[in-house]
Amino acid sequence: MNSSKHTELANHAWSVADLLRGDYKQSDYGKVILPFTVLRRLECVLAPTKDKVLEVAARYQGQDINPDRFLRIASGHSFYNTSTYTLKAIAGDASHVAKYLNEYYGAFSPNAREVLERYDFAQQIKRLETANLLYQVVGRFADLDLRPVKRDADGKVVLGEDGKPVEIVSNHQMGYIFEELIRRFAEQSNETAGEHFTPREVIRLMVNLLVAPDSDALALPGTVRTVMDPACGTGGMLSAAEERITALNPDATVKVFGQELNPESWAICRSDMMIKGQDPENIKFGNSFSQDGFSRDDSRRDKNTPTTFDYLLANPPFGVEWKKVKDAVEDEHERLGESGRFGAGLPRINDGSLLFLQHMISKMKPVDASGAGGSRIAIVFNGSPLFTGAAESGESRIRQWILEHDWLEGIVALPDQLFYNTGISTYFWVLSNRKARDRRGKVVLLDARDYWQKMRKSLGDKRKELSDQHISEITRLYTDALAVVDAAERGSGHDLADRAGKIKVFRNEDFGYRRITVERPLKLRFEVTEETLSAITASKPIARATDAEAFVAALRPLVGKSWTTKSDAWIDLKDAVVAAGLLWPTGAPFSKALREAVGVRDPEGEEQKAKGQPEPDPELRDYENVPLGEDVEEYLRREVLPHVPDAWIDHTKTKVGYEIPVTRHFYVYKPPRPLAEIDADLKALESEIQALLGEVTK
Repeated sequence: MNSSKHTELANHAWSVADLLRGDYKQSDYGKVILPFTVLRRLECVLAPTKDKVLEVAARYQGQDINPDRFLRIASGHSFYNTSTYTLKAIAGDASHVAKYLNEYYGAFSPNAREVLERYDFAQQIKRLETANLLYQVVGRFADLDLRPVKRDADGKVVLGEDGKPVEIVSNHQMGYIFEELIRRFAEQSNETAGEHFTPREVIRLMVNLLVAPDSDALALPGTVRTVMDPACGTGGMLSAAEERITALNPDATVKVFGQELNPESWAICRSDMMIKGQDPENIKFGNSFSQDGFSRDDSRRDKNTPTTFDYLLANPPFGVEWKKVKDAVEDEHERLGESGRFGAGLPRINDGSLLFLQHMISKMKPVDASGAGGSRIAIVFNGSPLFTGAAESGESRIRQWILEHDWLEGIVALPDQLFYNTGISTYFWVLSNRKARDRRGKVVLLDARDYWQKMRKSLGDKRKELSDQHISEITRLYTDALAVVDAAERGSGHDLADRAGKIKVFRNEDFGYRRITVERPLKLRFEVTEETLSAITASKPIARATDAEAFVAALRPLVGKSWTTKSDAWIDLKDAVVAAGLLWPTGAPFSKALREAVGVRDPEGEEQKAKGQPEPDPELRDYENVPLGEDVEEYLRREVLPHVPDAWIDHTKTKVGYEIPVTRHFYVYKPPRPLAEIDADLKALESEIQALLGEVTK
């Protein structure tokens, strides 16, 4: 099916919005259109075996036997419907549409009925009936042809010249239709479409990077692989992973698992899995953080549900806060530590991206002594998880934990404007606990920002797309990264050697740094001014130590006088206070407050001491990030002391941090345009404006 065909079918389904207008808000259109589309697809898939199912249902009617297993066998799927009705038949009796539709809906197997229940389907039937719209809506969907394959008059599958069934709407193509409908629903609701699905060409590239290193192993007979997406949306990533693995090995067994928070997306994903023959129970509903559907906790999990997987991939929502699950996440972090999912650290509350990654890492299969087992992970992030968070912050600790365990295999920088809901730059992170031998201790950075083509028509913020050629070349650059760099250094040996500038290879520790605190001495001169006296009057420590007003009155004769040393200033100040009949207060708070009022920062002033050591000036304090492998004192001598010879490092404040500044490593300096060229452009623009004004005033 080409894009115009699936758009045509999506338009047919969305045309129901014309019927709903006035009785439904625009933001509610999807609540009708999505479940009816799911219902019609299920009906089209079950149509060829409907008679067999009815026969089995009749055979077991009235018997004390649960016919569920036999009905599934008869339908050829993991779901069925035992009603004699169809949407077309229901639409043919305008006076009983609601009654028959409820009976039809209720005759689905429990797993299919649960999908429709997520849309509050019974409530929608009642609402449409009340608005006198149900008959028209059912009739519109009864005409929507969503058959998987073409059949002749006898019900036999029509084969093409290649001997394969002629597809009308394949499962893959049905995914496009659902995604188009969700995108429109999201636009009407002012929601974020990108929270529901990822562009298919982006998914293809992501899956390629995930499984490409395993292509030889995946081709072996008897291959069985499990794939999990903790934010699976409509299931596009799971479907693409399954298709890619079976393309490498048609006999491979691929079992997919996922979890989704949005009920509409969950319902579509679950129905898609049912249609494809996957176990719909593998798609869990709920928040992956607080309701982990694949928990290792025996008290919480289904014994038939795995807790680790061969491949994990996700496109979690960008920059979404995790305040709603804060208590559950913090409890697990504190109670279980490193034996739980979030032991490495907690990111800021307004971005849960790195929580998703920790959750996925906890689902990796362990590697045994022989090197067997292990997992691979691919996840889409914006730029924030690369560098947000200072040294020893939650984000930095998580990056440090990942790099010190040698899990990060590579990061691919993608073009901007690839996604529907945002034009920002995005990145693939690829991780594995079974890195290839030549990649151990290393991280590959790949700059793929220039690999894109302009879309003929924008979709939201999505204005760029990846072609098949782009996907192929990016995949090869990533999988052959070390060979490409080596060939470039030798001058030959790889057909992509001229692209080596797009690749950087680093050691894990190259992303670590020490954040040092550079101090400079506090230097002061001392003076008494009207501002000084006002500061003394307002000082609470001085007011607690003495009568502030009398104290200020005693010092007033000294207004205009200054001193170069603290000792000289204090002698004169004490003499003035004692001469006024007051006692000179004692105590560190008083002394500090008085110095703050009387002291004035001066580069030529007296260096202040504390316990015999130079006292640091907080206003001159600075911070430097020094690579882990470099001696900090040597760094100070080379980079700091030539400019400020009196500086020193406070080693008690040194912190270790990790960041991955991808764009900095690929930055290429571009000199600014010559001033003469800019002036010429401005003059040309002024002339154009003058000409336009002349036309207006004619």
